[in-house]
Amino acid sequence: MGQEKIIALDHIDLEIEKGEICCLFGTSGSGKSTLLNMLAGLEKPTKGMVKIKNIPVEKLNEEQLATFRQKNIGFVFQSYNLIPSLTALENVALPLIFQGVAKKERNKRATEMLEAVGLGSRIKHKPKEMSGGQQQRVSIARAFVSRPKILFADEPTGNLDTHTTLEVMEIITSIAREFDQTLIIVSHDPEIANYAHKIITIKDGNIYRIEKNTDKGKEIIYEQKEEMAK
Repeated sequence: MGQEKIIALDHIDLEIEKGEICCLFGTSGSGKSTLLNMLAGLEKPTKGMVKIKNIPVEKLNEEQLATFRQKNIGFVFQSYNLIPSLTALENVALPLIFQGVAKKERNKRATEMLEAVGLGSRIKHKPKEMSGGQQQRVSIARAFVSRPKILFADEPTGNLDTHTTLEVMEIITSIAREFDQTLIIVSHDPEIANYAHKIITIKDGNIYRIEKNTDKGKEIIYEQKEEMAK
């Protein structure tokens, strides 16, 4: 920015295993959303690399990235990002159109996903006819309908009340576990972090701490050295 050099992420060294549920945790401005964007190929790093299934994502061009995301990645956003003129069924079926799935099959799969998130009776409703929690469930169904190997969720419950937040998190994590999908959630909410296998705390663009949720509580598996923190 002008003469000022801003480092959003610095010396990030991280591995996420297939089927893991990870929470990128931190305050606003810590770099967690930037890290998610890098992992998803939405932004390219100025140095270093991002590998998914041994594919260097940062080296793919826009067309290759679009194809890669279509085949491997799903997104859940805080703001739902539903198309207002489409019904719940049409919104959920949309990713399958780009994959060339026939209309009968994509409607069948979209209906099954909406039923899985508790919206079987709302398939013909448009976003404005649904509550925020229901719209987020439609967003979740759309993200999962193509069975992506990796799902990115950026503050997925940021616009929801506490009760709906817990419902939405139960839905997201249970579906991911059922189909052995990798789930990466960005959040600043400790309650959300409790749903993850692994909590990666980001602070000032660095990995500050990595913890695992166990039956006995949180187990620290990495913590930044004090001299680095300074």
